[in-house]
Amino acid sequence: MLKIVPDPPRSAHFLEDTIIQAAEHALCAQAVAQQAVLLQPRSQVAILMTSSLHELETVRVLLETVLAQIQMPLESQTQH
Repeated sequence: MLKIVPDPPRSAHFLEDTIIQAAEHALCAQAVAQQAVLLQPRSQVAILMTSSLHELETVRVLLETVLAQIQMPLESQTQH
C-alpha cells in the first residue's frame, strides 16, 4: 500500500532528538536497575545489577558528551 503523505525530510535536529531519546532510555534503565538492587541487595544478582548501573551511567555520560558537541555552534568548533 502506498503512503498518501510522504515522510517529512529529516532535519538537522534528527540526530540530536535521537541522542536525547537514547539518553532518556538509559536513565530509565538505570532507575529500574537501581530499584532491583534495592529490592534484593544481598542477592547474587545484585552484583550484576550494580555493574549494569555503572555501565548505564557511562553510556549516559557519553551520550551527554555527544549531545553537547552537536549543540555547539559551528564557530566555536575547532577547524582542522
